[in-house]
Amino acid sequence: MKQQKSAMRPWTALAVAAALGVGGMGSVHAATAEQMAVAEQYLDEFQPSTLTREEQLEQLEWFIDAAEPFRGMDISVVSETITTHEYEASVLAEAFSEITGINLTHNLIGEGDVIEALQTEMQSGESIYDGYVNDADLIGTHYRYGQVIPLSDYMEGEGAEVTSPYLDLDDFIGLDAVTAPDGKMYQLPDQQFANVYWFRYDWFQREDLQAQFEDIYGYELGVPTNWSAYEDIAEFFTEHAGELDGREVYGHMDYGKKDPSLGWRFTDAWLSMAGAGDKGLPNGLPVDEWGIRVEDCHPAGSDVTRGGAVNGPAAVYALTKYIDWLDAYAPPEASGMTFSEAGPVPAQGQIAQQIFWYTAFTASMAQEGTPVVNDDGTPKWRMAPSPSGPYWEEGMKVGYQDIGSWTFFEHADPERRKAAWLYAQFVTSKVVSLKKFHEGLTPIRQSDIMHESMTERAPRLGGLVEFYRSPDREMWTDTGTNVPDYPRLAQLWWSNVAAAVTGEVTPQQAMDNLAEEQDRVMERLERAGVQERCGPRLNEERDAEYWFNQPGAPKPPVDNEKPQGQTVPYDELVASWRESM
Repeated sequence: MKQQKSAMRPWTALAVAAALGVGGMGSVHAATAEQMAVAEQYLDEFQPSTLTREEQLEQLEWFIDAAEPFRGMDISVVSETITTHEYEASVLAEAFSEITGINLTHNLIGEGDVIEALQTEMQSGESIYDGYVNDADLIGTHYRYGQVIPLSDYMEGEGAEVTSPYLDLDDFIGLDAVTAPDGKMYQLPDQQFANVYWFRYDWFQREDLQAQFEDIYGYELGVPTNWSAYEDIAEFFTEHAGELDGREVYGHMDYGKKDPSLGWRFTDAWLSMAGAGDKGLPNGLPVDEWGIRVEDCHPAGSDVTRGGAVNGPAAVYALTKYIDWLDAYAPPEASGMTFSEAGPVPAQGQIAQQIFWYTAFTASMAQEGTPVVNDDGTPKWRMAPSPSGPYWEEGMKVGYQDIGSWTFFEHADPERRKAAWLYAQFVTSKVVSLKKFHEGLTPIRQSDIMHESMTERAPRLGGLVEFYRSPDREMWTDTGTNVPDYPRLAQLWWSNVAAAVTGEVTPQQAMDNLAEEQDRVMERLERAGVQERCGPRLNEERDAEYWFNQPGAPKPPVDNEKPQGQTVPYDELVASWRESM
């Protein structure tokens, strides 16, 4: 686009202005006309769209007008490095800068680094970035500390003049996740992806493998609905199927390196999938998927002696199974991998299934020419709901949804915040959102999900479109408001889990240590009184049996942690998704 812009002839701006019905140059600033010409040049890049080209130009004209006071201003924002944000940083940031005249830099860093920058800014009160895309998992943190500006207030007050009349919040699919108990929206969703079950549909359809599996395990090879079946399938492909497509295969994929991403592997609802928490959507109440009990909005404890579930039987079972499967059924190198290193491995063609797979990897998994894509471009794999553990009950969440969302601090410079807010609206606007969905496959708008271009592309995306069109997606939710300080508490998870992975401690000891450390942090928050609202108020410790005898979580041990495996044919499952749309 820079090359095109430099070659623009002087009459182009006038022609565009005339085409838009904007009269002569006396009625429109030359800069605005030039910017509209640039905006028109970008329209091909912004296709497909749910808007007509005229509607796109109308919205871009609003951005140009709203950005006029900030022309020439240097603005810096940050997000984690995923395909969606790479598209924003490499294409949309430049487009925004050229169209509006605001010099916008979109930085890409690791998710752990984003959290660290947020924490540093919260502690120092000094701006590092003008805007952040950080997970809605921090909603409990932002709500309690009062350092993040509630966007619902901002849009009606200080930011009203830079809030787009075309924003259409009702079209966003993740607003519940960014809304705090006070009913205010603190963040704006930018991208969304879930963790689901991933498997090699082509292998599961092979009659010889189906017959062999049923002969060994006594039931049909299909999508596992419980962890028992997942374990059986993992064992089958690792130990019985042998070589497939000329390569040794594994029945499971995961990662286990001591790294911040190991914490996400657990806080992203792994305990809840095993059944550790309570019933309730979007998050279990009073005990959530982190095992934290909340009473009257105040975190009351993590340890079972305080009514939490971090070190209860279901949580210990969840950690034990994670370690067992990693050791027995995943490639040997998996235990030394991080989240980002392990993500591309299933696309290499040796993995039969993965219980905890993020749809953020769909774009790379669907690339033609890889071992998991057919010659016609259709995938050899599919995605489905992840199976549940033996402590799970109907009415609990079934998985995790990552909702990266725009976040702005109260202490930020007001003018710079306005300019950054304009960019946040631009990259989530209907002008570009459908194209961004096609690039990164992380939807945020219902209108984009239902667009005909996604219907056409659905056969190549392995169930992604069907999943997001189904109301079932609402059972995949982000970390809720029980977590009072995400940055401080999240860092406790990966170090304690890693100690169990390496065998330094048992799973029970690891979860005991985690519960104790987490309660210690919340105890310090309670004593310091640093949270404006709903800060921790820890319960007095009681014997664990007292809590096991109460309804809900923490739950006592079940008699049988490996019941009969259960599966369902994938085609029946996806048909139910289509029927519910």
